[in-house]
Amino acid sequence: MTQMSQALHHFHRRKRIYKRHERYPSPNKWKRLMDKLIFAVGVLGPIMTIPQLLKIFAERNAAGLSIVTFVSYLILDFFWLAYGIMHKEKPIIITFAAWILLNIIIIAGIMMYG
Repeated sequence: MTQMSQALHHFHRRKRIYKRHERYPSPNKWKRLMDKLIFAVGVLGPIMTIPQLLKIFAERNAAGLSIVTFVSYLILDFFWLAYGIMHKEKPIIITFAAWILLNIIIIAGIMMYG
């Protein structure tokens, strides 16, 4: 099988999988609840990082924070954001756009005060 035919096979397989997705919003009340909760989780996760940001900038101290770790998180966040955009998944897009912003700010704080 050539590389091109493998790619086309993947495309058609993906299209078949897509057509079997459930209706949105789901008729199942628990799935509808989870759909709403995942938006809240996507917003609350980054919000819980704000105290760390305030600590860095209020105390002007980033001791103990690794720039390698936060740059790694930033790189991974871009992949998640691209995935969310490609699959048109709003919870993923919102969450990882927020994480990218926060990780950039944390990296700036580490560079300034670390």
